[in-house]
Amino acid sequence: QVQLVESGGGLVQAGGSLRLSCAASGRTFSDYRLGWFRQAPGKEREFVARINRYGGLTSYASSVQGRFTISRDNGKNTVYLQMNSLKPEDTAVYYCAARIGGTSSSYYGDYRYWGQGTQVTVSA
Repeated sequence: QVQLVESGGGLVQAGGSLRLSCAASGRTFSDYRLGWFRQAPGKEREFVARINRYGGLTSYASSVQGRFTISRDNGKNTVYLQMNSLKPEDTAVYYCAARIGGTSSSYYGDYRYWGQGTQVTVSA
């Protein structure tokens, strides 16, 4: 079975940085197309960033473009989300997600496998 486990969330002041990690198991890591999504209270889950199988192609939501960086290390079976210049509106539960086959996608419904989420809270 595919398992995704996020870590690295926490409380940070506005302007600060956090790095989220997501460790995957169950299949050859390079089989996965990966994405990060987030969900704030009372809001729908939204796309944050995605990366293709070998890391050569990334895409970001406009709200995080230039502040967040997604990357992956296929040797460590891990995908990362480096978050800089954090804002209070970035507060949410962050999820990593994986899909096998198809193409990289920004739509949460295209991802079959999900982690449990990690809380990120940005104080003003």
